[in-house]
Amino acid sequence: MWFEKISRQKSDQEVVEFFVANFVSCPDPETLWIGEMIKEGEGRYQNWQKKVQSLSYLFKEESQSLFEETKFEDVFKCSNGHPPLLKKFLSGKISLETLVIYDKIFLFGNKFDKKLQDPVWQTVSRRIKKYNPFLNIDVFKFRKILKEIVLEDK
Repeated sequence: MWFEKISRQKSDQEVVEFFVANFVSCPDPETLWIGEMIKEGEGRYQNWQKKVQSLSYLFKEESQSLFEETKFEDVFKCSNGHPPLLKKFLSGKISLETLVIYDKIFLFGNKFDKKLQDPVWQTVSRRIKKYNPFLNIDVFKFRKILKEIVLEDK
């Protein structure tokens, strides 16, 4: 009944976005159950919409924070275990959206898949790959934002 109700309330695109928002905001999407989605789903959806609408601002803020502590050349280095970019994500200082944008720009996911053989990265990698098609962005716009931040630090 709940699925029927939501299909009447939202357009097809909004239904897809609703489910994406709920799966993305859940710590472990594999354990998300429908009761949780009924209770908290609409709030998660609205928070996700706000985040996506202010994505360029969010990306800029999180990127500036990342490059305050780390040089650009070191952000993707995996020689000593997890790279700084992944550590920032795991500590909650970088959102999944920012991580996906970095992957769209630099395509680091496949390289990390080869270098990092641990379950933590495998879980994050899977989330990036699953979310990537649903995060429609102008890659050139975000490259420009990133370029300004990196050149500003030099």
